[in-house]
Formats: sequence, C-alpha cells, structure tokens
Amino acid sequence: MTQPQLTATLLAQDPAGAPAKPTLLLGPSLGTGVRALWGPAVPHLAERFRLIAWDLPGHGASAPSAAAFSMAELAAAVVALVEDLRAQDLHAEDAPIYYAGVSIGGAVGLQLGHDHAGLFAGISIICSAAKIGTPEAWAERAELVAAAGTPTQVVGSAQRWFAPGFIEKHPVVTTDLLHTLQDADRFSYAHACGALAGFDLRASLAAITDPVLAIAGAHDAVCPPADAEALAAGVARGRAAVVPSAAHLAPAEAPEETSRLLLDFFGADLLETAND
Repeated sequence: MTQPQLTATLLAQDPAGAPAKPTLLLGPSLGTGVRALWGPAVPHLAERFRLIAWDLPGHGASAPSAAAFSMAELAAAVVALVEDLRAQDLHAEDAPIYYAGVSIGGAVGLQLGHDHAGLFAGISIICSAAKIGTPEAWAERAELVAAAGTPTQVVGSAQRWFAPGFIEKHPVVTTDLLHTLQDADRFSYAHACGALAGFDLRASLAAITDPVLAIAGAHDAVCPPADAEALAAGVARGRAAVVPSAAHLAPAEAPEETSRLLLDFFGADLLETAND
C-alpha cells in the first residue's frame, strides 16, 4: 500500500490585516467533494475559523491515487498536509488546529487521534463510526465501482445520504453533491472502499485522548446515533450529539445546527485556552 497525496482547499481565510484565526481542517465523505459537502456550513463557521478542507484521492481537487491505501496511510497523508500548510504559512506552528470530518473523513479523524495524538486541539467525528459496514460489503462495492464507475452509486447514495424530503427541498445542494460523486475517479473510490474495509478501531478507542465530539444524523442508517454514543463513551474525552433533521451528510443537510455544535465544542476549548 502507498500513502496518497492530498490537496487542500482554502474555504475561508482571514481578512487582510486581521488577527489570525485558529484553523479548522475539514474532511470529506466518500463520493463527495469538500466544497459541495462543507460549502453550506462555511458562512456559519468562517467568522471563528480559517477553514481549510481536503479531498479524498480522485475526488474534488485531489489527484487520483495510484495504489491502494489503508486508513492509517490516509491519516498520515493528512498529517503531511498539515505540515505543508505550516510550510506555506497557512497555519502557524503554535496556533491551535481543529479537525472535523464526515463519514470516511470522520474515520480518518479517529485514526488521527489514535496515531497522532495531540496534533489537533479537538476532533469532531460526524456521521461516522469506529467501524463502518463490513469488509465483504466494501470489497463488493470496490469491485463494482472499479469495473463500472461511480455512476453505479448515485441512486444508492442519494437514498443513504439525505433525510426524507431533503432532495425535494434542496435540489441545488443535492445535485452538487451527486455530481461530485459521478465525477470521482472510480479506482480512487475503490481504494477508499478498501481502506474502509480494513478499518476497525472499536477495541482501541480508549487510546484516543484528544477531545472528541461525535455528531450523528437522526436519520442516518449508515452510522446511526448509537455509533456516535459508542464513540463518545469509548474515547477518553468524548461527547455525543444528534442533528434531528440530518441523515449521513450533516454539514450539507443541516449546516447551521452542525456548525453550532462545532462552534460550541471547539469554542469552549478556545475560551479555556485564552483563560490559561
């Protein structure tokens, strides 16, 4: 396996001459580009954070992966991305950096907390779990997508991603997300399925000592609220929350409520740091 190369996208930066804000690094869901996934939440988060997002290999701004990769290698690629941001002066060495990821992006967040403790001042795991699905199901999906492409996943993803009625009420948001799925590189998508097939941190949650907020969508059939509760109970410093109107893509479905949860969680840490 090989550590993939990831590309960062600046979603919101500090105004010229303004004091630097802490960085919030945003992670993707499988089949989505981060602009489409996190775009609806940007107006609610940008006042407090510099927002930088990363795309999965072969999705959005990131180049396709040349070989299979594990979740640990994907997390290591995020660490390399943070180091590159510091080299470019997009994130100061001594400034706090926070992380929020959705689905596979949330799984990466758990892997980061496990393998790279202390890199982030706080981590939010959104619509995700310590183990997602079964290895057999991910292997089957990887084989199908590698052979026939990501359009094979559009109908099923539309059913899994969104709460009842959301597609009809928000056609632009859903169309943008489903287009990014159709445009994703099929082999990179299959490699990500392989990473999910081998991912299981259920027995290692207690080793994660970074503050963790697990957010679930009430309508999420992939990673239901019980998964968020298990995460919060399993890590050393965990908290769980549920977004009542969301299914599997909470930042796009309920951007204001999801952002408020993130601001409250990370904001408490910022206030505590300022008072030290």
